[in-house]
Amino acid sequence: MKYTFISVPALGDKQNAYLNIKGKLTEYAQVYKLNIPEFKIGTLDALVLLSDDLVKYDTVFEQSVNKLADMLNTLLRGQQANLQDQLLVNDSNTESIDQYISTFQWNTMKYRTDKSLQETTATLSQEVTAIDNVMKNKLNLYTQNKNALQTLQRKQTGNLSVRNLNGIVKKQHCVLNSEFLTTLIVAVPKTLFKQWNNRYETLTDMVVPRSSVKIAEDEEFGLFTVTVFKRTVDEFSHKAREERFIPRDFAYDEDALQTQQRELEEASATEREQQAELLRLTKTNFGETFAAWLHLKALRVFVESVLRYGLPPDFSSVTISPKPKFEKKIDETLVAQYGRLGGVHGQAIKNENQDELLDHDLQSVNDSSYRPYVQFELDFDYERR
Repeated sequence: MKYTFISVPALGDKQNAYLNIKGKLTEYAQVYKLNIPEFKIGTLDALVLLSDDLVKYDTVFEQSVNKLADMLNTLLRGQQANLQDQLLVNDSNTESIDQYISTFQWNTMKYRTDKSLQETTATLSQEVTAIDNVMKNKLNLYTQNKNALQTLQRKQTGNLSVRNLNGIVKKQHCVLNSEFLTTLIVAVPKTLFKQWNNRYETLTDMVVPRSSVKIAEDEEFGLFTVTVFKRTVDEFSHKAREERFIPRDFAYDEDALQTQQRELEEASATEREQQAELLRLTKTNFGETFAAWLHLKALRVFVESVLRYGLPPDFSSVTISPKPKFEKKIDETLVAQYGRLGGVHGQAIKNENQDELLDHDLQSVNDSSYRPYVQFELDFDYERR
């Protein structure tokens, strides 16, 4: 999805200039009018400064658009939705990117043309910055809750050294309501079962003999009970870790399993709600940010055209959508048609071997992006995501 925006002097007839470009490129591209209103211009010195600022804003806006597209792509995974179909623009988010660009109209309701160019640029920048901040906060909140949900899910599905033991350890496995005794739950690696059975009674004093029972087993661990006196719990746990046994922090609670399930269901519901809200916001704000980006491109074309062609503004601007593999041919055609606009610069592009060019002239055309007419690119590749 690559577009080129250019402007050339209209010589008092914008329609004729547009048709001339369209006719030259009809075999190689789709050509559309780029409708740019006339703005309050101010001084040329101010325009030069604004031109530099617009370059920076262009980069920032492009980064914002790409971040939102990447976020949307991530959120759509597993939903059988085509990213291209979700990347919509305009006020009601109903137009595809292609439709919006090819029929672009300046939004005079949001960006009034009686404001200065600097004010309009500031409005665009503030809008994109506000969207960035909102999306950053929403994404952080969603990520926190998603991580919390994943932690709960891991406790349901991990091995016996980490998973939640509610529902695995039963009432009959524990010594309850004793003043002196308590039951510890220990995860023992399968390779250490024999070592556990030989050592647990002598790890510390005050371990009840033959009190260890294996109550569960998975591919990596077995879950054993052991009854000890309460006063030796800390010492026993320390000695057990030295032997590579893993004491689990567990206290039997009849209601814990229901509480755990309720927490998981609530966290899942919250994650689904926040994902749906984040998806809606991302789609909306992608459209808003892309529209702002295209308005900024139009501003760049206007400002650069005034600086390049002078006052009063008299230029025709168009949007070019190249057909596959014709970008070079389009460039050659435009340079051949409008190379004269750049004087020595345009001639240098057409024939870089001209001996009569002065050194400083050659240096000024060494920038391969220079064209004798105003030109900017918009390159948005959703397929790489």
